[in-house]
Amino acid sequence: MGISSLTKKVFATKNGWSTEPVERASYYSYFAGQNMIYTLFNACLTTYLLFLGIHPAKSGTIILIVKVWDAINDTLFGAIFDLIKFKSGKKYLPWIKVSTFLIPLATILTFVIPSGTSETVKLVWFAVAYILWDTAYTLCDVPIFGILTSMSQSVDERNSIQSYKSIATYAGVGITTALTTVLISEQVGLNYGTISIIVCIVAFALMMPASFKLEERYHAESEETFTIKKMLSYLVRNKYLLIYYLGNFFYAALNIGNAFTLYVSYYLFNSALFSLLVGAIGTVPQLIVSLLLPKIIRRYDKMKVNQICLLAYVILSVVMWVIGYGNVVVYIILFTIRSIPLAIVSLEMCMFTPDCAEYGRFKTGTEAKGITFAVQTFMAKLTGSISGALGLFILGLKSVGWKVIEVSSFQELEQSGVTQSQHALDMLWLIFMLIPAIGGAIAFIIWLFYDLKDKDVQIMTDCNTGKITREEALSKLSKKYDIKE
Repeated sequence: MGISSLTKKVFATKNGWSTEPVERASYYSYFAGQNMIYTLFNACLTTYLLFLGIHPAKSGTIILIVKVWDAINDTLFGAIFDLIKFKSGKKYLPWIKVSTFLIPLATILTFVIPSGTSETVKLVWFAVAYILWDTAYTLCDVPIFGILTSMSQSVDERNSIQSYKSIATYAGVGITTALTTVLISEQVGLNYGTISIIVCIVAFALMMPASFKLEERYHAESEETFTIKKMLSYLVRNKYLLIYYLGNFFYAALNIGNAFTLYVSYYLFNSALFSLLVGAIGTVPQLIVSLLLPKIIRRYDKMKVNQICLLAYVILSVVMWVIGYGNVVVYIILFTIRSIPLAIVSLEMCMFTPDCAEYGRFKTGTEAKGITFAVQTFMAKLTGSISGALGLFILGLKSVGWKVIEVSSFQELEQSGVTQSQHALDMLWLIFMLIPAIGGAIAFIIWLFYDLKDKDVQIMTDCNTGKITREEALSKLSKKYDIKE
């Protein structure tokens, strides 16, 4: 498929769709920039903290402590989001505009912790910067996902946008991964402070167009004011939201390998740049999947697709752990094959929350997209932090014997001559490969109980937007879903 035909395919507007190509392009661009920052923060943070010379268990503790605030600010923002009415009549765009400035600033602040200072100073600086970043990211994540329900009332259009935005997402992830890996590697040796400034400038430029091009077309006729009691009641009654994110918690929280990719490449495959080679090879099937996924989920229910791919990912991960890291060719082959089901699971990750929001409104009669998408934001940050902290805690165990040294890059680490014991390297491999597979297996079991069908979600959406009556919707559903008439 040529570039021209690919472009036409991605930006084609079907009959019945509400959005225009330029609007969708700005949505995709936003996610490219957002994921540049997200990748920098989550893929590089563990490496950066280890470079600071802080004991792994201490930095891991800070990460978990910050989550106390995270639990508070996500809940508060979900309520504030549903309560605040801007004079412009816009529900999502004001938050997107503010966060577009705040997120890059908070990210840079996190990666410029002064070297040579005491461990206490480094920990305090990191804690403050992390709280600011966490709060800023909360302001963007709920609105940018929630605005999709205001841009379009078509489940097919939403799924298509979610699928094709993944191309931009992969572009953002790929750019940041390649840039940071090269610049921090043995061959270049830049520090993370300089790298963060470069990444954030580019990300800001990509995120900005969404503030001016996205349109809010559809809003609920009436929205209910939330109290804490009502919020908890809503979450308990939204069965599928709880099931999905319970599985997501284990899948993402135990996905602790990604945070150690650079260390695995450096110590187990002898070069930090090795991760670039493997990542580049795995990108090809991921891009192909991004283009094919909309057609796949139009034909097959996306949760069924998700379950099959997740099981394949788990089996391949266990096989790779057993074989080990001694044979580079075998590792690359298995990694490439595994990237296909993993790409589908990753692409579908954000598609279930809008469905749960529609189900929640259809069942309860309450418009609560702010709370629904706040759960998504909270879980993404919570699991990301737990995954990084858990890996740090494991490396910090005395029995592992991991050696800590303060450096600014892999170039300095190589010059230091510090090596790790074979036991420590084996534990790094376990963190990287086996523990994520365990998380995937647990998620697979939990998601077997998720039986909300795509076709039924479209029926619920049509009812929520007034296209059909509730009685018509109930008669068309494939099952009752414990919904009262």
